Amino acid sequence: MVHVLGSRVLLRPTDPERSRVFYGEQLGLAVYREFATGPERGTVYFLGGGFLELSGRSDAPADAVDPATRLWLQVADVTAAHEELKGKGVGIVRPPVKEPWGLIEMWIADPDGTPIVLVEIPADHPLRYRPGI
Repeated sequence: MVHVLGSRVLLRPTDPERSRVFYGEQLGLAVYREFATGPERGTVYFLGGGFLELSGRSDAPADAVDPATRLWLQVADVTAAHEELKGKGVGIVRPPVKEPWGLIEMWIADPDGTPIVLVEIPADHPLRYRPGI
C-alpha cells in the first residue's frame, strides 16, 4: 500500500493571473503558500481538507478541459454562496438545486472552463448523519 502523506489538486491555467483573481478574489480561497515570483509563480490555496495548486501555464484552449474533471467544494450555505459569487461577477452555470440524492448543488466554472460544484449537505443527509454512530 502506498503511504500518502499529502495531496492536492493541480491545475495549469491558460492565464495564471486571471485564475488567481478567480480563485483568490472571487471565490475567496485563502493562500497556503506561493513559490517563485512574477506572473508565472505558483499559488497554493487552502481547499477545505485539501489544497488547490495553480502552477505553470497550459497552452491548451479553454474548451479542452477534460469533461470528467470536476472540483467539488462543500459550503455551509449554498444559497448565500450563490448570492455572494453572483455579486462578485462569477458566472453561474446553474443556480442551487436540491438533487434527487439530497444534496443542494450549484455549478460554476473557472476561467478555463473547469466545472466547479458547490455543495451544501443538509443536516439530515446521510453524509452528515449516520444512525447508531
